[in-house]
Amino acid sequence: MTEPAQKTSSFGFRDVDAREKVQLVRGVFDSVASNYDLMNDLMSGGVHRLWKDAAAAKLNPRPGERILDVAGGTGDMARRYAKMARRAQQRLGGADARVIVLDYNAEMIMAGVHKGGEPEMTWTVGDAMALPLPDASVDAYSISFGIRNVADIPQALREARRVLKPGGRFLCLEFSRPTAEPIRKAYDLWSFNAIPAIGGWVAKDRDSYQYLVESIRRFPDQNTFKAMIEDAGFSRVTVTNLSGGVAAIHHGWAL
Repeated sequence: MTEPAQKTSSFGFRDVDAREKVQLVRGVFDSVASNYDLMNDLMSGGVHRLWKDAAAAKLNPRPGERILDVAGGTGDMARRYAKMARRAQQRLGGADARVIVLDYNAEMIMAGVHKGGEPEMTWTVGDAMALPLPDASVDAYSISFGIRNVADIPQALREARRVLKPGGRFLCLEFSRPTAEPIRKAYDLWSFNAIPAIGGWVAKDRDSYQYLVESIRRFPDQNTFKAMIEDAGFSRVTVTNLSGGVAAIHHGWAL
């Protein structure tokens, strides 16, 4: 991963050297890769699947498109994109879509390959802050539950803008800020108590899941992140809250 421009970055509730965060996050995902999909189900009660369905519908993959799924991990979103593009192709005709799953962590990629993919999918290890793709080379860019783990978020957003073709679509699905106080309190109670405990019980790794919970709290709220996306050069940026703002979809256009 390239050296971030900023000097410090958040790692959970700590501020660390941004270069150190790169290595710390790699260690977290090396540790959780083998249990990642099971833990997502346990932590969210399966609701993450509904959020991902909503995000995929928002991206609306089409035949012939080249779609880049950054921090794609085990390929949950990419499988959705490939299947949706294929169904659209059956109705409309056209060329096959191509879905590139890119993740910085090789352990996550290997877990996804082992899980199996779709014909349209390819897998690669790469850096969200220095994407190994030419300018204006993809029709759509997505990142799901990954942007908060990047050491330099503005740089990752600029890279997303760089690789998108004119008229290309940007989509980010991420944990966000619940919009109502009762939801916030219930969510805090669940996440700070249950999630690390489940991580310790199932994955034998309480510390990594404690980091994941803390990283959610340090991530910017919906409007702040919307402004960051606009600062990176995106237009017509919208926010769609899911489950009362526990998660949110940010969508924009490279115009």
